[in-house]
Amino acid sequence: MYRAGQIVKASLDEVEAAIRPGVSTWELNEIAERTTLKLKGKPAFKGYRGFPACLCTSINDEVVHGIPRKNRILKEGDIIGIDYGASFEGYFGDSARTIPVGFSPKGKVADLLATTKKALELAISATAEGKFVRDVSEAIENYVAPKGFGIVKDYVGHGIGTKPHEDPPIPHYVTRERGARLQVGMCICIEPMINMGTDEVQLLEDGWTVSTVDGSLSAHFEHTLAVTEEGVRVLTI
Repeated sequence: MYRAGQIVKASLDEVEAAIRPGVSTWELNEIAERTTLKLKGKPAFKGYRGFPACLCTSINDEVVHGIPRKNRILKEGDIIGIDYGASFEGYFGDSARTIPVGFSPKGKVADLLATTKKALELAISATAEGKFVRDVSEAIENYVAPKGFGIVKDYVGHGIGTKPHEDPPIPHYVTRERGARLQVGMCICIEPMINMGTDEVQLLEDGWTVSTVDGSLSAHFEHTLAVTEEGVRVLTI
C-alpha cells in the first residue's frame, strides 16, 4: 500500500510540475501514466468502470472526474484538480490536489484552496484507532461550514486496498450515523470537495465530469491513510 501511494505521489508531482498555460490535459494524463509505468505500477483509473483515461483533470467549476482531452488547453487563471490512482502488486493508492495555473491565488480563490487543504489535514488528525467515520466528517464540516463554502455531499471518500474503492464510505459532512469504527489495518481515502458557492453538483453530458450547479469554483484534495498500531500513516506523502 505504501509503495502504491508513493507511485501516486511521484506521478502527481510530475504532473504538477508540468502544469502551466498552454498545456493540454491530455499531456498531463500521459505524464502520469508514463511516470507510473516507469515505477513499475499500473494506472488504477484507466478503464475503471469505463473511464477513458488515467488521470482525472477537473478545471474551475468541475468538481471531479474530468476527462483529459487533447483540445482542453489550460489557461492562466484556471485552477485544476488532478486526481490519480495507481496500483502496485495488487494494492492501490489514491490522491488528489488542486493547482492554480500560472498565477498566485488571492482573495476567495486562495481561501478556497487553503480551506480545502486544511480541511483534509484536520480530517487526517481526527483519524485514529477507535474513532468513528463521523469524527472525520465533523472535523471537515466544523471547519468549512462557518466559512460559507459548499461541501459536496454527492461524492465521498472511501476505503481502499485490493480495490480502488472499498467500504467504508467517508462523508465529508456530518450524517446521523456514526459510521464504521476505525480499526488497525483499515485504509481509507479522505477527499473533501469544497465549492465556492452551492454544494449542489451535476453530471455533465460526457457521463463522467461533475460540475457545480451554479458555476462556482471547486477544490479537491485527497490522501490515502492507513490506521496502524503506531498511529495513522499517510501513504501518499
